[in-house]
Formats: sequence, C-alpha cells, structure tokens
Amino acid sequence: MKSFSVLAAIAGISLLSLLVAWSGAGDVAEAVADAGWGAALVVLLRAVAIAADGLAWWFLFPPGERLRLRICLLIRSVREGINQLLPVAQVGGDFIGARLATFWRCDGALAGASVVADIAAQAGTQFLFALLGLGVLVALDGDSEVARFVGLGLLVAALGLGGFFLLQRRAGAKLLTGLLRRLAGGREWLGIAAVERLFDRLRDIYANPRGVAASASLHMSMWLFGALEVWVALRFMGHPVSLAEALVSESLSQAVRGAAFAVPGALGVQEGGFIALCALFG
Repeated sequence: MKSFSVLAAIAGISLLSLLVAWSGAGDVAEAVADAGWGAALVVLLRAVAIAADGLAWWFLFPPGERLRLRICLLIRSVREGINQLLPVAQVGGDFIGARLATFWRCDGALAGASVVADIAAQAGTQFLFALLGLGVLVALDGDSEVARFVGLGLLVAALGLGGFFLLQRRAGAKLLTGLLRRLAGGREWLGIAAVERLFDRLRDIYANPRGVAASASLHMSMWLFGALEVWVALRFMGHPVSLAEALVSESLSQAVRGAAFAVPGALGVQEGGFIALCALFG
C-alpha cells in the first residue's frame, strides 16, 4: 500500500508538471502574479470554510458529550492539512483527527464514530453538489459529451456512496463483526468489541436528527461557498466567469478530486479537471 501511495504521488506530480509545461510555465507564473492580494482573499475564504466544517463536525456529537468548539475547529484544520498535503489517500487526516480527539478525553469509540459520520455527511452533500453542478452544466452547455461522462461517473459514485451508508447500519455492523470473528478463528477478540462500540456510538449520533441535519446543511453550504473561491481566484487572474460557471468548475473538479483519492492532494488530477471544465467556458 505504501508503494502504491508513492507511485500515485509520482504520477500526480508528473501530471502536474506536464500540465504546467503544456500551459507554459511563464503563463502560469504570470497568472499567479496577476492574482495579487486576491490570493490572500482566497486563503481567507478557505479558512472560513474549514472553520465551518469544524462546526459541522461539532454538531454531530451527542449533546452533553461534545468537545469544545475551539478544539473541533483546531482538529478539523489538522485533518484538512494532512489530507491535502500528505500521501495519506485524502482520508489519513480523518483517522488522525479521531485520535487527537481522544487527547481531550473524548471516548475513542465516539471520536471514531463522529469522524465516520462527518465523512458521510461530507460525501453525501458533495454528491448532491456534483449533481447540482451537472444540472447547471447541462443548462449552460446542453447535452455535451462532458455532461454525459460526468453523469456516468456520478452513477458509479452513487453505488459506492450507497454502500458506504449501508455499512453504517445494523447490517453493516453484523457483517463486519462476523468477518472479524471468522478471522479470529471463533475466539473472542478485543477488536470485535471495539467495532461494536463504534457502531453503538454511530447509532447515538444518528439518533440526534437535528445535529445531523445541521451538520449536513453546513457542509452543503460550504460546498456552495467553494464556488465563490473559484469565482474570486479567476476574477483576480483576469479570467472572470459567472457564478454559475464557477459552480460547475468547483463542483465537478471536487468530484474528480474525490475519485482520485489515492493521489496525495489530488496533485495534477484536480488541475486537469479544472482545465477541461474551464475550457468549456472559454
């Protein structure tokens, strides 16, 4: 698995280098320079989005067992940084975030369950965001080849997302504990009890529909907010687009990024998606 991560990183960096060379390194540097203080504004917008994602995670904890909000915001920024910058398949930061939560006396099963539920809320709302982006793309560009390709990709993603949600239900708990018991050769194993506690805490989280709804609403709002980052960045680089075009670029490039989870930071893959999508709008 480590070798695969290294190869994926090399492939991503190579693709990014080819994209820069194809676009012209001088032109890329000039575009970055043209952005000026707009780049700082994009960083500020990203900080706001990460803070809101931390709040969305905080809402998932059962009332009375919540971490302090500032701790959730801090850990959420760590999760984001690790997933974006390190070769951990874009989910390693979430595992580390769950471990960090235990440093503030959060029960380990609850910490893990809250992160799983947070990932589910993010993935579910991202899928809806991508669907919205596809709808806007069809409205702007008609039934294009790109739209059909994206639609097929979302169909495949829907199957994987459905499986992820099913695994969190009682049937998923039985399936996983049964598999662990078989691996343990019929003997009792601490890992089985840990899995059962994790699923118990997941049920506690989903038994609070207000918290889940608040978390999902915040995540969806931040996906939409991301379109503003694209709109600001392109405007300061001298390539203004409409908010609708920015929404298509952000939603579908994020979908591409999710599909390239094995590549650290989605290096090269996300940039290639941006080039293909922005080309549709000139």
